[in-house]
Parts: sequence; C-alpha cells; structure tokens
Amino acid sequence: MLTTKMREYRERIGITQVELAQRCGCRRETIGKLEAGKYNPSLKLAMDVARELDASVYDLFFFSEDEPPEVAVLHNIEYDSSRV
Repeated sequence: MLTTKMREYRERIGITQVELAQRCGCRRETIGKLEAGKYNPSLKLAMDVARELDASVYDLFFFSEDEPPEVAVLHNIEYDSSRV
C-alpha cells in the first residue's frame, strides 16, 4: 500500500491543495486523493509534486508494511513476517 507525507510537506510550506494542484497542472481533487492514499500518482505527477514541495519522491511516497519484504527493505520499513 502506498503511503504519502504530502500533506505534512504541503502544510509545512504553507500552500493549499488548490495551489499545489495549480503548480502541478492537475485538479485539487487529485491532490486530495493522493493525500488520502486513494490514488497512486504517475511518475511524472509524483516528481512534479516532489519538486513543488521541495522534497524527493522518496520523502513523500513510500510503501507500508503490507508490501513484500524485498520492497519494504528498500524503503526501510520494518516487515512483520508473521502476517504472511
């Protein structure tokens, strides 16, 4: 499951979802869905969002512990093998 810290970064620099959407060339609803974890961004959109939030894609988007161990390790996420 993809998780995001977009809202935290967006609020840190003091912009609204509308402003971020305008800067990234997408709709405010898209930003809302991204922040809620209900939408997986394209690589271009993820990179645009990261640029506007002065962060890396890796800072903003990562996989939760529901991912297979090899993916979790790449993102420094503790993996609970008992859940398999």
